Formats: sequence, C-alpha cells, structure tokens
Amino acid sequence: MTTSDQPGYRPAAPGSQPPLDAPAYGSTHKRHPKQPPLRIAATLTETSAPRMSAGLYPSHAELAKGPGWEAQGERIIVAGRVLDEDGRPLRGTMVEIWQANAAGRYNHERDRHDAPLDPNFKGEGRIFTDAEGWYRFTTIRPGAYPWRNHHNAWRPVHIHYSVFGAGFAQRLVTQMYFPGDPLLPIDPVFMAIPDAAARDRLVARFDLDIAEPEYALGYRFDIVLRGRAATPMENPA
Repeated sequence: MTTSDQPGYRPAAPGSQPPLDAPAYGSTHKRHPKQPPLRIAATLTETSAPRMSAGLYPSHAELAKGPGWEAQGERIIVAGRVLDEDGRPLRGTMVEIWQANAAGRYNHERDRHDAPLDPNFKGEGRIFTDAEGWYRFTTIRPGAYPWRNHHNAWRPVHIHYSVFGAGFAQRLVTQMYFPGDPLLPIDPVFMAIPDAAARDRLVARFDLDIAEPEYALGYRFDIVLRGRAATPMENPA
C-alpha cells in the first residue's frame, strides 16, 4: 500500500529516522539492501497472520522477581502508551522487549562479553497494551557493554522494543535509552538519527508516578507510530 492509498497518512519528518547505511555504524554497510525495495501488494497472510493476541502469546511482564527467584541489579518499572499519528491509543498491541542484564551481558550463547550471567534473569518479556494503549513491565536496569564497532566502543544502556500489529509484516523495532547517559552523544546507533528532537524521543523520562515506593524507580516511554512525531525505528523502510 502506498502513501496515496492511506487517507490522512502523514510520513515521518525528514531526518527523524535512521538511514539504512550509517557511516559510523559499521554493520549497516553489510546488511542494508543495495537496490531500492520492490513494492508488492500485501495479502491477508502478511497483514493478519498470525493473530497477535494474549490468548496465543501469554504476557510476561515481570522480569525482575518471581516465586523463589530474584534477578540481580536495580529494579525499574517501565510504562508508556502506544499511539497512532493522531494520538489515539492502539489497544491490544503486542510489545516484546529484550535486554542485557545488570552487568551488560545478554542471556544468549553468542554473547561472549566478559561479564557475569545471572541465572535468574532471562532478559526478555512480552506485554499487550490495554484499552487506553498503556503497557507496563518490571525489569532490571541493564548495563552498558562493548560492541567492537570501533576502538573502545560501548553501547549506552538501552532496552530493545518490538511492536507488532496484526501480523509479522506489521512489525517495528526500536530502542529505549535512559536520561543522562554519557555514552549517548558518542554512540553511532543513537547518533545515526540526524534530527536531535527525534533522538530525544528515544530517551525515556524518569517518572515518580510510575515508581513504586521502596521497590523500584519508574520510567515512561511512549511509542508513536507514523506521522511527524513518530518514534525513530530501526526498520522504517
């Protein structure tokens, strides 16, 4: 479907989305398409399958603590809303997250970072938005980690997000960062977004109303799909 086929559709502002090939972000040179993508009409298989519902994909919003186990690190609560370009809430949206543990290591066999693994922290979760577009999960504040993009390269503290529509073809991926992180201005992934205001939309806000007394601090991270104030995504094309 083209832009002209979508009434009221407003594209993202120029410079608000990262390019497919970012000069300072080394791996983009090897994995982006060399030719313009072909526009193929979507069928019901791409736009409605599989059905993304809590009945088929159970929610997992508690990553920090459970019966008989507790992850190591600083507990945090992250909440926000998923909205369309006109500020309307998107209900029933599946939001998946994954992240490193408090020491900056992923629970994945390919992560060889010399940092401890936490057997009680898997680093992945899934939540669905409610009728007002809200989501909420509890986790551990992740640590920074080296990534070998350039000399002494470290990724800022971040949480990965995957937002699904009705099917696999309606998926957007982004990252949430934390305020005040000194690594942000020198991170090629974050800085690949030319527009400073768009970059700021990737930084969560500390929110005491989300925090729980004597348990966990709170952060708010809203996601806007499409439009001039769209959240920067890793796969805008």
